[in-house]
Amino acid sequence: MSTANRFRAVNAIAEIKTPMPCAAAPVPEIHFAEDVFNIQTMKSYLPKGSCQKLLSTIRQGTPLNPEIAGDVAHAMKQWALERGATHFTHWFQPLTGSTAEKHDAFLDFEGDKPIMSFSGKNLIVGEPDASSFPSGGLRSTFEARGYTAWDPTSPAFIKRHGNGATLCIPTAFCSYTGEALDKKTPLLRSIQALSASTKRLMKCFGLPDEKVEITLGAEQEYFLIDRNFYLQRPDLLQTGRTVFGAPPAKHQQLEDHYFGAIRMRVLNFMTEVEKELWTLGIPAKTRHNEVAPAQFELAPLFEEVNLACDHNMLIMEVLRQVASRHNLVCLLHEKPFSGVNGSGKHNNWSISYGKRNLFNPGDDPDQNAIFLTVLCAVIEAVDRHADILRATVAGVGNDHRLGANEAPPAVISIYLGDQLNEVINLLETGSGKASRKASSLKIGVDTLPPLPQDATDRNRTSPFAFTGNKFEFRAPGSSQSCSGCNVVLNMIAAEAFDRMADVLENVDKKDFNAVLQKQLRSVIKAHKRIIFNGDGYTDNWLNEAARRGLPNLPMTLDAIRALTQDENVALFEQYGVFNRRELESRYEVSLEDYQRRIHIEGEVALEIATSMILPVIRNEYEKCVRTLAEAKQAEVKTGSGSIRRDAEKFGKGCDDITGKADLLRKALQGTPDEIIHAMHALRNVVDALEKITPDDVWPLPKYREMLFIY
Repeated sequence: MSTANRFRAVNAIAEIKTPMPCAAAPVPEIHFAEDVFNIQTMKSYLPKGSCQKLLSTIRQGTPLNPEIAGDVAHAMKQWALERGATHFTHWFQPLTGSTAEKHDAFLDFEGDKPIMSFSGKNLIVGEPDASSFPSGGLRSTFEARGYTAWDPTSPAFIKRHGNGATLCIPTAFCSYTGEALDKKTPLLRSIQALSASTKRLMKCFGLPDEKVEITLGAEQEYFLIDRNFYLQRPDLLQTGRTVFGAPPAKHQQLEDHYFGAIRMRVLNFMTEVEKELWTLGIPAKTRHNEVAPAQFELAPLFEEVNLACDHNMLIMEVLRQVASRHNLVCLLHEKPFSGVNGSGKHNNWSISYGKRNLFNPGDDPDQNAIFLTVLCAVIEAVDRHADILRATVAGVGNDHRLGANEAPPAVISIYLGDQLNEVINLLETGSGKASRKASSLKIGVDTLPPLPQDATDRNRTSPFAFTGNKFEFRAPGSSQSCSGCNVVLNMIAAEAFDRMADVLENVDKKDFNAVLQKQLRSVIKAHKRIIFNGDGYTDNWLNEAARRGLPNLPMTLDAIRALTQDENVALFEQYGVFNRRELESRYEVSLEDYQRRIHIEGEVALEIATSMILPVIRNEYEKCVRTLAEAKQAEVKTGSGSIRRDAEKFGKGCDDITGKADLLRKALQGTPDEIIHAMHALRNVVDALEKITPDDVWPLPKYREMLFIY
């Protein structure tokens, strides 16, 4: 290790304030959700009548009774004050991809007397400035009015910060004219649409009216690096990823980091993260090392999808904040380091009807019929609308990740596993028995194999995989909100359920099985092209996908066009999820975000190359030239050959950096694609020079330093 880099490492280790290990608290001392205004807290603080009305809204989805707003606000205020809160905020999720909050103090006055005040109006509606958030043309700059509206189905919570605390009220965010300016509003609309369609389909099977619950388990991947290294990397600071960096000799090739023993510094960080999440009512369950060095994963238990999306936004915030307290930085970019695994957010999605998970096969023909009907409907939904689903995970970071190092490809396909695939084939042919060892799974007259809960293997190259009692959508990026993809999953499933119900709902009972089997066979024949159980990384699959007519949209600019296609707009409008203006706004927001991020990356790369890298390479070139001149003057010939070769390499490096930087400077006046190509060409030059430049003068922390935490 060089003197400079050794200083970096020693200095970093010296500044770590790692807590000493302490005895684990007994389980009763873990006060789960103690900073959440949950149902238990409501019952303690609210009048019984108001509590029952609020619970009816939360549990049954009945319209919120505005008459109880004052009681709820008073109860929330009392509870929050007792927890040390001095302010409240409407916590919402604008189209920036992060969260937003404007804090107001409870402080008010009655005459000259200071009081703590929080009214029903304060609870239900807020008015933040809407002009400074992305709107994609929905709002002009001078049209500043926007509204936040309380979402009672996601409980209020307290965020602690230093010596203070703030009551946070989850809210939707809309414009003065009523269009959605956030991620939550369309999600709530899609939940409502899928709930109605599910009830309609289940009624075809003679089931009584039950509550529909869409559940989500979002696995969150992330990187951790030492903060001292982070502060020396302008690219990480400004873009979230390294625009330069040569791969180290060892990174993830030996597969020794995945599920390995967690280092103490990281484990202390994870423990503090979990305690904070538990306090916020977030059921963090699993933690482990991921594949790449310095990469990790946190997975919570399943929750209702709206709450799970809110909780995932909080998880990302807590990861960043706790990392800072441990002199670490949490990187949520999809590809912070080139050449090693990127980070995703595995979206485990399922639907329940009453106590029945619709993605679970059952022990009787009726339940199996429902399971296979729902399964075929999802197959149809994903095949019909793969383009919209792909659009929900588009973004600059995911362009680097999809199709590389264990991330699924940009081609959307469904993995079912061998056993379930055999069932689908038998349904399509309508005859014969399964060859697999089994008793029987019956719908009407077909004899099919039983499906245990884990009827499939895991396919890490599949974007959309059935994993026993849920579908795992593996394409979302680690920094992205879960809302976008779940909005589309809910909507396209609603349409597919309705298409099934169109066929089944007026069929006589004696003909039901025959009609159902005919319908399932028709769906499978029409949409089986989306099913692929093989290796999604191979060129053979990409060629096969093209033959099948599946869309392959590897880049964001191609993928997001699906949002404004007429047939897709019509579907969103049919289910009341987005209107045309809202979809066009999201297209514009995505387009602007992509272009701006690419431009920022290009500017950062140009600045680093010309102001940090080029001076170092020039100095090395000048050293070599001076040494050669001194050797010649001293009539020393030994060693001159190697120095001359170094001089030529560094001299060529100066020319190459200058030339590629000029091309990038010109590209910055052009299209994102031109910027990307120019950045790539410049990176090839810089990364090659990193490998031959003396370690003690290279101005940036290297991958081999940043990727290993001690």
